[in-house]
Amino acid sequence: MILFWLALVSLVVIAGMAMEFAIGNRSLKWLKNLPAFEGDRPPKVSVIVAARNEARKIEEALKSLLRQSYPNVELIVVNDRSTDETGAILGRMTGVKVVEVRELPAGWLGKCHAHQAGTQQATGELLLFTDADIVMEPTTISRAVQRLVTEKLDHLAVAPHLDMRGTLLNMFGGAFTIFFGLYAKPWKARDPKSKRFIGIGAFNLVRAEAYRAVEGHERIRMRPDDDMKLGKIIKDAGYRQDMVLGESLVRVEWYASVRELVRGLEKNSFAGVEYSVAVVIGSCVAQLVAFVWPVVALAVTGGATRWLNLGVVATMAVMYVDNAPFHGLKRWHFVGFPVTVVLFLYIICRATFLTLRNDGIDWRGTHYSLAELRTNKV
Repeated sequence: MILFWLALVSLVVIAGMAMEFAIGNRSLKWLKNLPAFEGDRPPKVSVIVAARNEARKIEEALKSLLRQSYPNVELIVVNDRSTDETGAILGRMTGVKVVEVRELPAGWLGKCHAHQAGTQQATGELLLFTDADIVMEPTTISRAVQRLVTEKLDHLAVAPHLDMRGTLLNMFGGAFTIFFGLYAKPWKARDPKSKRFIGIGAFNLVRAEAYRAVEGHERIRMRPDDDMKLGKIIKDAGYRQDMVLGESLVRVEWYASVRELVRGLEKNSFAGVEYSVAVVIGSCVAQLVAFVWPVVALAVTGGATRWLNLGVVATMAVMYVDNAPFHGLKRWHFVGFPVTVVLFLYIICRATFLTLRNDGIDWRGTHYSLAELRTNKV
């Protein structure tokens, strides 16, 4: 009887999630469908790129920024203590203002400090924070600025297309967009009455006035999840924000292998729940019950309980299939959803264990203690 009620509750909950995703995703705009900037006074955009050991990808990313059709762009790259060929690549590129960081001040994460250092050299009315591996189509900034100006926004985030190699990584990408949607509900960020907020490391366009009013990266100086937390402090201060889908205009090779994926998500998986072990345990149990157990239950239960669990699995498939096109992913990858849920939970548990065991995180050659990280609660 317990398994019957568990299946019934799961079906109701998953059906509610599927409905919210269907409505929420359709309320988001596609950047490719929005007009480019029109006006006599294009506000100056200072693009700030934090780079540490990005020799493999940075040249292609910067060339895409230098090809932007928007007429008033200032490109600032902060070379954050790189030990590879990043500095040499920057040295031979024209049209780029390079800021050198040779030493990391105490109490700062490297990327947060690099972004802060970049803003100190910025002269634009708008600040665009992006990563050193993001490739943008030439009209990207122009369309984003037009959206921000037309809608009178203070912050616009653009969700990138995730380029991944192999079936398993692409299946994980589909699952990750669902997990992120459940966590952030980005379609609610534009609602001033909602506490939901959004921030995307690939593309955070912010009015300089708003950024400085909330003290910018100074407020989030020890946050590995700085992109989301920047969105939070902007929203909390009463500024207007929104997110659009950047499919085909903003792209990133997210991770090249499963190993790289696991290592890459170590730094912020625990931070996203404010370093709470109780929340990690609770969320892992909830996801196992909601997303994995119904599949197992098809083989070990019978009668009405099995039919209810079949309904849960079918509803999960519908949610995945409906969500996938909004992120340029394949619908049939829903067959790997239970496996990728387990992989996601492994990453969360591993990140939590390593952070506790090592008393902090190691990110891009620097160790940050857990005590330091926990003090910057936002």
